[in-house]
Amino acid sequence: MIEVEVEDEAWTRAIPDAADLARRAAATAAKGSTGEIVLLLTDDDTLKSLNGQFLGKDRPTNVLAFPADAAGRLGDVALAFGVCQAEAREQGKSLADHLSHLVVHGVLHLMGYDHIADDEAARMESLERQLLAGMNIEDPYANV
Repeated sequence: MIEVEVEDEAWTRAIPDAADLARRAAATAAKGSTGEIVLLLTDDDTLKSLNGQFLGKDRPTNVLAFPADAAGRLGDVALAFGVCQAEAREQGKSLADHLSHLVVHGVLHLMGYDHIADDEAARMESLERQLLAGMNIEDPYANV
């Protein structure tokens, strides 16, 4: 099951079907996996608080993933509207495509993928490209 909580209405003002789009991206990334995923579409202040609390960083970020330690749950993914919107503009992408990419990215983290080492990053980015291509979304790393 994939639950989407829209905490910041800026998401639905900018992308009327943001919740459905996020749900589809999560389902694509988690295909074949079982477990509940909760997606939180929120604001920069919330991500700043979570980033500080869990990673010791006093700034907002685009996406955070929190793998679950309970059976039947994959975990939670939270996204900050302002940061995501600014990144999409800077990178010349639609906010909808950027949202889909970051949800896929976050869900892959829930499934154990990471990008700390170069080989891990290459593997994760390749999978992201493949999943997003299946959703008719261009390579998110092409112009970055």
